[in-house]
Amino acid sequence: MAEKKKTNKRVLEGVVVSNAPDKTIVVQVERRFLHPRYKKTVTKHKKFMAHDPENACNVGDRVRIIEHRPLSRRKRWMLVEILERAKRL
Repeated sequence: MAEKKKTNKRVLEGVVVSNAPDKTIVVQVERRFLHPRYKKTVTKHKKFMAHDPENACNVGDRVRIIEHRPLSRRKRWMLVEILERAKRL
């Protein structure tokens, strides 16, 4: 039987904002939290460069990425799956 191995790697979900480089996507991850003093919901964004070996993603796709060994200077994430395709007009 195939068993899933437990890993300590982080898994993030976000939206692809760029796919211009070859086999690379830029994923913007949104994080929401409550401000400790003002008790207001704050939204923070961070961009991660991820490896997309088949060039399968387009801008606007919702994807899941996982931590990976360094592939280049800024690329330390790998595409796991495409959760939702972008809606085209």
